[in-house]
Amino acid sequence: DFIVYAMAAADQALADSGWTPRTEAERTSTGVLIGSGIGGLSGIADTSILLKEKGPRRVSPFFIPGRLINLASGYVSIKHGLKGPNHAVVTACSTGAHAIGDAARLVALGDADVMVAGGTESPICRIALAGFAACRALSTGFNDQPTKASRPYDRDRDGFVMGEGAGIVVLEDYEHAKARGAHIYAEIIGYGMSGDAFHITAPAETGDGAYRCMQAALKRAGIQASDIDYVNAHGTSTPMGDEIELGAVERLFGNAAGKLAMSSTKSAIGHLLGAAGAVEAIFSVLAMRDNIAPPTLNLDNPSVDTAIDLVPKQAKTREINTVLSNSFGFGGTNASLIMRAVN
Repeated sequence: DFIVYAMAAADQALADSGWTPRTEAERTSTGVLIGSGIGGLSGIADTSILLKEKGPRRVSPFFIPGRLINLASGYVSIKHGLKGPNHAVVTACSTGAHAIGDAARLVALGDADVMVAGGTESPICRIALAGFAACRALSTGFNDQPTKASRPYDRDRDGFVMGEGAGIVVLEDYEHAKARGAHIYAEIIGYGMSGDAFHITAPAETGDGAYRCMQAALKRAGIQASDIDYVNAHGTSTPMGDEIELGAVERLFGNAAGKLAMSSTKSAIGHLLGAAGAVEAIFSVLAMRDNIAPPTLNLDNPSVDTAIDLVPKQAKTREINTVLSNSFGFGGTNASLIMRAVN
């Protein structure tokens, strides 16, 4: 489930980074911050049925540890012997972005030299699908054509498509990384947060929360909106959310909107809930590495006119040096990350 995804992704991230702490000092300066939106939901549902049908003695002693969201960080820490900060974030669909942003701040504050950070989710089960469908968040109009169901910004969109997996990155103090000759993909230069204070599931209709969140990230980065080359949108394919985010981005970029590329990679992989922000931060970094803006698939007929290039249906080659990745969640929790290429 979500812990297994986190462990697999952390293994890959650490291997790719080339960082294997061997001394006690290296282990105590390497931490973990992995979050999840809803954790072990499928296990809760399955064990509830088991409890009812077979009684309490059949409940596994691993039931509780397997459901706690911070155990994703815990298992990764134990497996790799990482004794630095051991933390978790739970902020619905903003979780992965918050985890990366918070971990970057721990490094900047000197609490760790290296942080293994990101989000993980394993929500595809009957109870999750029923619950999200009940609150009218899921797409239900393309059941016979599932590959067409996730269609952010398209006029026929009717909700998101659930995905699952994990996105984990290794964050490191620059001098520490340089000293060991690490391959550096990008630098996190901005991190913004905000709250809508509006509704338990719907975003603020004015887009003010998203706008303030992006604005805070720009302020922290010390750059202008016009310096951003690509935005990885939250873009879930919901009728309300997509246009609210688009309006907030248009407001932020103003006259510079016409030079901007923005797409939703959820059109390709679905919505990974608490893992989405981390996976999309990775997509954003790869967009810089390859100078390719990933496409918004299934965008046949945009629901609104915009000067922003929504990269419909096919990826586009363009110079990308600075990226913004947005993640917004139930409860009005918002996170934006700004990353810059390192040459």
